Amino acid sequence: MPNADTLYSWQYTCMLSLKRAVCSKRESMAKVASFLLVVPHPSRSQNFALLGVYSYIPRSSKRQNSCSSQLLAPSQLRKFTTSVQKPADQKFDPYHLLEDDLKDVYADIRKELVDNTGIEELKTIATYYFGGQGKALRPMVAILMARAINCHLGKDGLLQSQRQVAMISEMIHSASLIHDDVIDQSDFRRGKPSVNVLWSQKKVAMAGDFIIAVASMMIARLRNDDVTVVLSQVITDLVQGEFMQLGAKEAETERFAHYLTKTYRKTASLIANSAKAVAMLSGANDELSEVAYQYGRHMGLAFQLVDDLLDFISSTDALGKPAAADLKLGLATAPVLFACEKFPELNPMIMRRFSEPGDVEKAFELVHKSQGLEQTKALAKSHCDEADRLARSLTESIYQKSLISINDMVLNRMK
Repeated sequence: MPNADTLYSWQYTCMLSLKRAVCSKRESMAKVASFLLVVPHPSRSQNFALLGVYSYIPRSSKRQNSCSSQLLAPSQLRKFTTSVQKPADQKFDPYHLLEDDLKDVYADIRKELVDNTGIEELKTIATYYFGGQGKALRPMVAILMARAINCHLGKDGLLQSQRQVAMISEMIHSASLIHDDVIDQSDFRRGKPSVNVLWSQKKVAMAGDFIIAVASMMIARLRNDDVTVVLSQVITDLVQGEFMQLGAKEAETERFAHYLTKTYRKTASLIANSAKAVAMLSGANDELSEVAYQYGRHMGLAFQLVDDLLDFISSTDALGKPAAADLKLGLATAPVLFACEKFPELNPMIMRRFSEPGDVEKAFELVHKSQGLEQTKALAKSHCDEADRLARSLTESIYQKSLISINDMVLNRMK
C-alpha cells in the first residue's frame, strides 16, 4: 500500500489536473428556485404535513478562475493514511480562514458607535454586546459570500463596501437583540446579564434605536440605491417578524406556515439580504445575486430551527440564556408544532401561550415524548442541504467550500 506522503502528493496532483481540466468550461450560473410546502394532512384533521423543501439546479460544470486562494497548497491538504478523501468533501474552518477579516469587526463597530455620540452612557449601552462574545455568524457569512462571489467573478480580495455590509449585519442583529431583551424581559444574553437588567428599559430601547440609526448612516455611505433597498428590507422584516411572534394563529393548519414566515423575517432575512447585498456590490447579475440570497435564506432558517431545538436540549450554561425560554415566553416553535401531531392536547396550550400553571412543564415533557425534536432537526438538515446545493453552484474556492462547511456547523452546534 502507498504510504501517506505518496497519497498526499497524488491528491495534490489530481487537484492540479482537475483545475486544468475544468478551466476550459465556462458556463453560466444555474437559476435556483426553492420553496417549502406546508399543507393540511389529508388524514389528520388537527394538523399539517410537511411535504418538503424542493430546489432545482440544472447540471453544469463549475468554472474555475484565477483567484489566488483557489488551489490549496500541499500544507493545507488533509493527510491520509488508508484512504483518500475527495477534495470536495474537505471541511474548512471559516473562523480560522477569516481570522484577519473578522478580528477587527467588533472594534470597528464600537468605533462607529462611539464616534456618533458624545453621551457616555449611550456609548456604554450601545457597545455592550460588541465585546466579541457572539458567534459573529452574520458578518462571517457576509464576508465568506463576498469572497466566494468575487472569486466566481474572477476577482481577488474583499471590497471595503462588502466589509461594511458585514459590520452593518452584526449591528442590526445586535440592535434586534437589545429590543428583544426589552420586550421579553430577558435576564441573560451571551452568558452575561442582559442590558435591560443593568439599565432602564427606556434607555435600553433608545440604545437599540441608536445602533439602527448608525447602521442606516453606514448603509447610506455605500452610495448604492439597490443595496440600500435590500438592507432596508431587513429592518422592515425584523419589525414584522416581532409583531408576528406576539400573536398565534387559531387555525392549527396555519400555524407552521406562520412560524416559518416569522422565522424568516426575524432571523433569515438579515442573513439572506446581507449575502445578496455583498453579491450586488461585487457586480453580480440578478441570477447570481439570487443564489447568494437563497443560500442565506436556507442557512438562516436552518440556524433558527436548530436554535429552537437547542431550547429543549441544551443547558442554560451552554446556551448563555435560560433553557425552555421560548415556552416561558409563550412561544410555540417547531418542536412544539411538530409534537402537536402526536399530542393534540398541546393546541389549547399554544392558544393560551402556556400561561396556566404546569403548561410549560407539560409541553416540555410532551415534546420530548414526541418526534418533534427529530422532525425539527430533519427540517433544519433539509435547509442545510439546499444551502449546500447553492454553494456548490459557485466556482470552487476555499471560500465556497467554507460556505458548505458552515452548514455542518449550524446543523451540529450545541450552543
